[in-house]
Amino acid sequence: MAIRLIVGLGNPGPEYEQTRHNAGFWLVDNLANGIARCQLARETRFNALAARAAIGGHEIWLLEPQTFMNRSGGSVGALVRFYKIAADEVLVVHDELDLAPGIARLKKGGSSGGHNGLKDITAALGTQDYWRLRLGIGHPRTQASQQNVADYVLHRPRKEEQPLLDEAISSSIEIIPMLCDGKFEAATMKLHTAK
Repeated sequence: MAIRLIVGLGNPGPEYEQTRHNAGFWLVDNLANGIARCQLARETRFNALAARAAIGGHEIWLLEPQTFMNRSGGSVGALVRFYKIAADEVLVVHDELDLAPGIARLKKGGSSGGHNGLKDITAALGTQDYWRLRLGIGHPRTQASQQNVADYVLHRPRKEEQPLLDEAISSSIEIIPMLCDGKFEAATMKLHTAK
C-alpha cells in the first residue's frame, strides 16, 4: 500500500485563494511546483484541477476539486473510480482547527471532526479509511476571538501565522516521497518530530 492520489481541499475562486480553508490547495500547489514538477489543469470529468506526476519513481495523481469544500467528494470519487485507486491509497490534505498554525499531523481514518470536506469524501468513498494530512490553522477560541468558525476559516491567516503555515507545508512536502513509497510509519515519525 502506498499513496497514489493526493487531494488538496479548498474553495475555488480568487476570493478564497488566501483563506485558511485553502491550506490543502496551498500544499498541492507547492508540491506541483516543487518535487512533482507538473502543472495542474482543468479536468472536466472530475470537476477538478488535476495532474499526473512522478514522485520518487511512482505515478501519483494530484487533485484540487473545483466544487465548494463541502462537495469535494464528487471529484475524489470520480477519479478514484476511474483509476481504480483504493481508499487507503488516498491522502487528503486539509486545514485543521484543532492544531495550532505550524503543526502538521498525519493520520489514517477516524471521524471528520466536523470538517464538511472530509464528510463528503467519506460519503463518496464509502469509508473513513483514507489518509489525512492535517495542517493546523488554529481555532478562534484559542485566540480569544469572538469570530465564528465559518468566518475564521474564510479569512486570511494573521501576518504572524502565515510563516508558520508555510513551514508546516514545507515539512509535509518533505515526507510525501516516503508516503508514495508506502513508508507510513517513518513518514509519520519524521513529520511529528519536525521542528
